[in-house]
Amino acid sequence: MSGSKVPVPEDIEFAATDGYLLRGRLWRPERDDGSRPAVIVCCATGVAARYYGRFAAWLSAHGLPAMTFDYRGIGDSRYGSLRGLRATKHDWGALDTDAAIRTLATRFPGRTLVGVGHSIGGFCLGSAPSNVRLARLLLVGSQYAYWPDYAPRQRVGYLLRWHLLMPALALMMGYFPGKRLGWLEDLPRGVALEWGLRLWPDFDRLYRWLPGAGGAPDGGAARAAFAGYHGEVLACASADDPYATPAAMERLLGWFTQARTRQVQFLPARFGLTRIGHFAPFHSDMQRTLWPLGLKWLRGRRSR
Repeated sequence: MSGSKVPVPEDIEFAATDGYLLRGRLWRPERDDGSRPAVIVCCATGVAARYYGRFAAWLSAHGLPAMTFDYRGIGDSRYGSLRGLRATKHDWGALDTDAAIRTLATRFPGRTLVGVGHSIGGFCLGSAPSNVRLARLLLVGSQYAYWPDYAPRQRVGYLLRWHLLMPALALMMGYFPGKRLGWLEDLPRGVALEWGLRLWPDFDRLYRWLPGAGGAPDGGAARAAFAGYHGEVLACASADDPYATPAAMERLLGWFTQARTRQVQFLPARFGLTRIGHFAPFHSDMQRTLWPLGLKWLRGRRSR
């Protein structure tokens, strides 16, 4: 943490919009004059919130309160077997992320609020009705896994892994055993099917058949939440990110019809690296390269 004292987070619990108990952590700056934004960090699919703890602690050390949380069925918001848990990525946004934003607003009344979304976290922020409380969104590697948008070299392999094996296992087992395969966290059945069976650009085409928390997810409501956001959105990804290609980022930004959006693809060589990929932007060794650029954006300053 660049010689700074490492902040100790506060464990928090809050209810999702439908009452599901969610758990997260809140990092508060040691000295906080209330002038800097408070940040909500939304995870990638199948990645526990603890993965973002280093980034949240770093933000706190630089004066920004930061909150992470686990979606239902993931990390600390998982309670026993995932078999029978009705959950989709839509629920992660419209119910879980929505409640997380409102929780942050309650903890920091009158404060400027901003959001960071990694991978599916960008969709979750966009589909949360309370996103109107956020002044700015920083979307890192964010997209919605439409297979033609994958990088060409990985496309066939990802089709076999994510769009054949994953939905097949989810249907057979009642959930996706990601931990057993060593790929990611276990996923609720609906989340795995929402990802695995999406073979067309319309994100809500499958919704009528998905096992959501409150029945079939409401694609119209998700589109309305995206369209209702009028703040600023910066979508960025490394040029070697096989998921967040320019086409994938552009597709996601297209749903923010009323926002001021900007898309940036950066080269690893700019930071003296040979590769960054999809997950490394949140590794602690980025605190001297990528993280300061994100910090400027979250504070409301333009980054080149």
